[in-house]
Amino acid sequence: MNKITNRQVICDTLLKAAKQDRDIVVVCSDSRGSASLSAFADKFPGQFVEMGIAEQNLVTVSAGLASCGKKVFAASPACFLSTRSYEQAKVDVAYSKTNVTLIGISGGVSYGALGMTHHSCQDIAAFAALPDMRVYLPSDRFQTEKLMEALLQDELPAYVRVSRSATEDVYDEEMNFTLNKANVLMEGEDILLVACGEMVPNAYEAGKLLQEKGYSVGMLDMYCVKPMDEETLLAAAEKAGLVVTVEEHSPFGGLGSITAQVISAHCPRRVVNLALPDGHMIGGTNREIFAHYGLDAEGIARAALKALEEG
Repeated sequence: MNKITNRQVICDTLLKAAKQDRDIVVVCSDSRGSASLSAFADKFPGQFVEMGIAEQNLVTVSAGLASCGKKVFAASPACFLSTRSYEQAKVDVAYSKTNVTLIGISGGVSYGALGMTHHSCQDIAAFAALPDMRVYLPSDRFQTEKLMEALLQDELPAYVRVSRSATEDVYDEEMNFTLNKANVLMEGEDILLVACGEMVPNAYEAGKLLQEKGYSVGMLDMYCVKPMDEETLLAAAEKAGLVVTVEEHSPFGGLGSITAQVISAHCPRRVVNLALPDGHMIGGTNREIFAHYGLDAEGIARAALKALEEG
């Protein structure tokens, strides 16, 4: 089982790049440990800024550094980054088009037992609503590394959400990666599964369970929620009788909503959105929460079959 978290991969990728590029700066809100960025702070103290628990300042200072030519990566728990500093993300990063990558750590229900104050289940909707803000949810360590390498090469605003725990490997070191291009993991005609972030391994396993039952299953890793890869989505949806989206997010405004909007406009199909509930959730580990709300592999497969039977 993989034990390397996506947040650790972010640190390792930035460490490697910072050896050749002194303009790379990491800014944290008292979260270097949670973000696995302590090694970067120790290695490059002159390229690391600790803001303390002040997320609004975190984003504004990051934008200021970017306006001076720095390549800034601002890390903070997703639950706080997407709420407390939303205006700064809107004005200082997105509207001003500064070279800032906002890194939301411990996204979704990663902080499980800490409850709704530490859950970030609205962040995809919030950031996707901002003009000129891209939204990415990489699924495993290999995709996270490729994404970070790509973001190091451009100068546009982005929000990257990663989990606290390690996720199962979906890819390997030889994976094909193109920025803003979804990955096709399976091809099929009965059901199309579309997932992002930590839900990709669960949806992928669900797809295998459905295949074992004799169903033809397609599967997309839509790590690029915005801009969504509409071309790949529509090509897969046109072949499928049912589309099922899977996300660690509110049922409103996230992957499911955007997917349904695209499909309804171009190739109407039934779209079933599997997401966290619109309500205050139970406490527990993220895996316990996934199982309770049917977002583990068995729950996803079960829901897809039920939707298929209902027609």
